[in-house]
Amino acid sequence: MNYFVRKLFLCLAFGLVSLSVLGNSGCGVIKLAGAMAQNYEYQKLIEVHPEYSGLEDHTAAILVDADYAILFEHPRLMEVVADHISARLAKEVDGIRVLNPQAVRTWQYQTPQWNAMPLSEVADDLGVDRLVHIDLYEFRLNPPGNQWLWEGVAAATVGLAERESYDPDQYAETFNIVAEFPDVRGVTRDGASQNAVETGLLSRFVKETTWLFYTHTEPKYPDKYKPDMSTSGQNQ
Repeated sequence: MNYFVRKLFLCLAFGLVSLSVLGNSGCGVIKLAGAMAQNYEYQKLIEVHPEYSGLEDHTAAILVDADYAILFEHPRLMEVVADHISARLAKEVDGIRVLNPQAVRTWQYQTPQWNAMPLSEVADDLGVDRLVHIDLYEFRLNPPGNQWLWEGVAAATVGLAERESYDPDQYAETFNIVAEFPDVRGVTRDGASQNAVETGLLSRFVKETTWLFYTHTEPKYPDKYKPDMSTSGQNQ
């Protein structure tokens, strides 16, 4: 057997051994690579444009409302939501001028029937050309009848009124927001504090509400996305 034939024989033998090894572990390698690619896909963020861009370069007042049953459990809810949404819109929306939320609250307290007034009259009284009315119809930290499990839900109807529109007493746009926290089910009082759950739920609600009004990034697959695994930074 000459040198070249011997070398060819050795190469073929090495190739057969390699194929034999891959035959045993190749499926596992392929599955691992597939899982990594899938997880990478789940972590993708996509750019989302605002559903309503009419706040840009306008004055706006943020009006938060909630029924007495909700306020009995969470007396500062309206104040906290109004403050955080006002601050976020002032930061993120180009050219917006947000009326001081404390001034809005003072007007609300001094005008007990404000939510029964025509929208155009509310805008005139506050001196703004946009109203963002957030009507919270649900805010709870537990599932009904179970105080030992955390299952937070914050839900609201968001109405946008435009002072100069054809019919300023009708909302130009309305949206429904439902935010949930925690992301996983089965979290008990032993696993998280009430303050942590309430803070997380408020943060989620404020973010999802204000996302209506400016370009931002969202997870491509919200149900699969894991913020702690993201290498792209926090979604805004």
